[in-house]
Amino acid sequence: MFEQLHFNFQETLSAFIILFAIIDITGLTPIIIDLKNKGNNIKAGKAAIYSLATFIAFLFMGNMILQLFHVDISSFAIAGSLVIFVMAIEMIFGVEIFRNDGPEGSATIVPIVFPLIAGAGSFTALLSLRAMYSLTNIIIALVLNIILIYVVIRNVHLLERLLGKGGVYVLRKFFGIILLAISVRMFLENLTKFLETL
Repeated sequence: MFEQLHFNFQETLSAFIILFAIIDITGLTPIIIDLKNKGNNIKAGKAAIYSLATFIAFLFMGNMILQLFHVDISSFAIAGSLVIFVMAIEMIFGVEIFRNDGPEGSATIVPIVFPLIAGAGSFTALLSLRAMYSLTNIIIALVLNIILIYVVIRNVHLLERLLGKGGVYVLRKFFGIILLAISVRMFLENLTKFLETL
């Protein structure tokens, strides 16, 4: 229990990169710009707060949900690594797998917070990370990502001008490759843990 309170820079950095790659806020900038150009009022502060609240709630309640269905964290992490693998393939090869088909409504909540930021992939990653890293480091990485999300949404037009379409494209491909490697490592580590329990 007390081990989870220890800060580890390497764990925090790794968790940050995983969440950053999955949330893919730089890849979402064209969608955010398009929504704003269509007259939707997207509030960066609300998007950040709602996203953080959703992530924290799922981070703590996720284990209870797993216990309800008698699924251990290693098994879920293996399934999560496969989802992350598919997302990496999507990023690298440009195929659309996770579609934005949410109902119409407040653009800040739908589709920005859910499903674009707090979606199936990021939920799966959170629970998968719990099988690898301490809770403290995951929360720190999560908060850092939320701060970055706030900054990007608030300055989305500036970011697009700075990076350009080519820059956003290259970043998406680069983090797709990183995500692919991480998903393979996550799969192998948790498969080993699972086999040890048999």
